[in-house]
Amino acid sequence: MAEEGQVIACHTVDSWKEQLESANTSKKLVVVDFTASWCGPCRFIAPILTELAKKLPNVLFLKVDVDELKSVAEDWAIEAMPTFIFLKEGSIIDKVVGARKDELQQKIALHSAA
Repeated sequence: MAEEGQVIACHTVDSWKEQLESANTSKKLVVVDFTASWCGPCRFIAPILTELAKKLPNVLFLKVDVDELKSVAEDWAIEAMPTFIFLKEGSIIDKVVGARKDELQQKIALHSAA
């Protein structure tokens, strides 16, 4: 099981599916960061996401490198990095495209309270 208070990087399709399944059963808010190693804004937002994960153990933060898991990025129709997808019980409830710290924090607060 995933440790609380950190951003969990999914390096294989199996680990991605495993994380999603456990999140669906836990009914936690899931925030997925679709990122890329060459993406400047992604590197800017990464430490902010780590801080949020430490502060919000009731939210599951996952990270997917679009170059590493191309099929996952394609399945989720990711076109820009970073893209943050918000999930609850397996359904997409929201999305933030770009390294928009304030919007990201507002949406996490909104959906984690619900």
